[in-house]
Amino acid sequence: MRDEAYAAIKQRIITCEFKPGGYLNEAKISLALGIGRTPVHQAIERLEQDGLVEIMPRKGIIVTALSVDTVAQIIDVRLINEPYCAMLAAERIDANELAALHNILERTDAATSAHDTNQMMLLDREFHMAIASAARNPILASILQNLHERSLRFWFLSLTAQEQQRSVQDEHLAIADALQRRDRDGATQAMRAHIESFRKNIIHRV
Repeated sequence: MRDEAYAAIKQRIITCEFKPGGYLNEAKISLALGIGRTPVHQAIERLEQDGLVEIMPRKGIIVTALSVDTVAQIIDVRLINEPYCAMLAAERIDANELAALHNILERTDAATSAHDTNQMMLLDREFHMAIASAARNPILASILQNLHERSLRFWFLSLTAQEQQRSVQDEHLAIADALQRRDRDGATQAMRAHIESFRKNIIHRV
């Protein structure tokens, strides 16, 4: 039940159903989800560790505000780590991983056509984590997983623009093409361009 509560509350935070800067009430959440207070409380504590909520003594639980500084810091760290990850993946990715990557792209294409922002956000994360796995560096993958989790609300906001949905898919295709060709420099440049595109789009939305 704790994991169920965590997933449900997190989803509402990521999609901004629970507004940034807004207060959360454990009793109301428990009632809405049909889950006991203890699992909800445990989920809130875990979400605080994720940086999605703040538990303020004598004030309550606040959904962490979206900030330009936060997204800029996330992007800076991604720019250091993720192009390097793409370069490693270009060297090490195998046929099964390439097939899985293309499957993600096919599902993303369907989500793009349906303008399904939530599904696109989840597939975006899956795409990036598949590349991290293909790089064969678990420590790097762990760093990127943390960054991607912190990016989810920003990804969701970015993808609410339909023109951005198509752009993201095109950028993912360019990355996958470079990986298919085992083009280290091409994969590095395509990933860097993808992150810079995200920067330009999200700064105007936060």
